[in-house]
Amino acid sequence: MQLQRTSYKLTEFFILFIVLPVSLVLEYSPYIKAGLVVSGFIYIIWMLLKVEKQEFKIGKFLDWKQFWRRTLVLLVTISILTIAYVYFTDASKLFIVVRTKPLLWLVILFVYSIFSVYPQELIYRTFFFARYESLFKDKNLLVFVNAIVFCLAHLLFNNTLVLILTFLGGILFALTFQKTRSSLLVSIEHAIYGCWLFTVGMGEMLGFPV
Repeated sequence: MQLQRTSYKLTEFFILFIVLPVSLVLEYSPYIKAGLVVSGFIYIIWMLLKVEKQEFKIGKFLDWKQFWRRTLVLLVTISILTIAYVYFTDASKLFIVVRTKPLLWLVILFVYSIFSVYPQELIYRTFFFARYESLFKDKNLLVFVNAIVFCLAHLLFNNTLVLILTFLGGILFALTFQKTRSSLLVSIEHAIYGCWLFTVGMGEMLGFPV
């Protein structure tokens, strides 16, 4: 089948995960950019459902205790590091949205988790692994490439720290998905860490209103 050929997948990968995100950095109509992103997302969902025959479900991973233990340990570590970072770079921003706009804080946590995190995970974990995992003999290389393209998706923020964080996050989320095969679990993990960055006062660099 044409859509499953290696040459087609490589071309598809290049367009969706390299050309498109890099193009968003260039100066052209935001309406065209939005149209390209929406078109790409529709294509990905169609491919997942009609070609890859994916079902959006929790997956086989059932050890919630292990998942929450690992996630909370990482969250504590991230919390300590990010609180120190915000405090020493600009202490006035520490928990600024929670302190000054608590309702906005709650709205952003909900909107971000549902309308940003979950679509990202469908694209960068569910679709990416379904389509391209078979192209990689080395599973560590698969995780590395996944983290790189996830990092590229955040080029438009024009912030080196964002690229570093999204690369590290990409590795973490790829490993979680590789183990669990659950879009839901990796989305929960992604949402927790992303919401924390907004909460601690680092949301501005990620495009959150403050």
